[in-house]
Amino acid sequence: MKALLRNFGCALALAVFTVTAAAQEKAPAQPTSAELLAKIQTDKRGLVARFMDLTPEEAKKFWPLYEAFERELAVPRNAATRAMLDYVGAGHAVTDANARRLAEQLLAATREEARLQEKHFRQALKVLPGRKAARYMQVERKIQSVLAYEAARAIPLVE
Repeated sequence: MKALLRNFGCALALAVFTVTAAAQEKAPAQPTSAELLAKIQTDKRGLVARFMDLTPEEAKKFWPLYEAFERELAVPRNAATRAMLDYVGAGHAVTDANARRLAEQLLAATREEARLQEKHFRQALKVLPGRKAARYMQVERKIQSVLAYEAARAIPLVE
C-alpha cells in the first residue's frame, strides 16, 4: 500500500511538473522590473504591443483608442507628478498644511486615473474580446506599478 501511494505521489508530481513546464513554455518571458522600466522609458507602445498579440483587425481598432487613453491619462499622472515634485522641492520645510494639500492632490489624481481606467476598459471591450481587454488592463497596471515603485523608492517619507 505504501509503495502504491509513493508511486501515485511520484506520478502526480511528474504530471504537475510537466503541465507547469508546458504552461511556462507558452507564456511570454516576463521582464525584470529594471528591464521593464528601461522599455517603458524608451518604447511603452512597443511593450504594450509585445504583450497584446493583436490581430491586424484588432490592432486597427485598438491603437487609436490606446493613443486617446494615453492623452487622457497624462492629465492625472502629470498632476500626481507635480505634487510629488512640490513635496521633494519643499524638502524638510514641508508644513502640515502643505503636506495635507499635496496628499489630497495625489489622492484626487489617483481617483481620476481609476475613473479613466474604468472608462477605457469599457471602450476596449467594444473593440477587443474580453480576454484581450482585460490583458491590456493587466499590462497597463504592471507598467504603472513599476513606475509607482520607482517613484516611491526615490521620494523620501514626510518627516
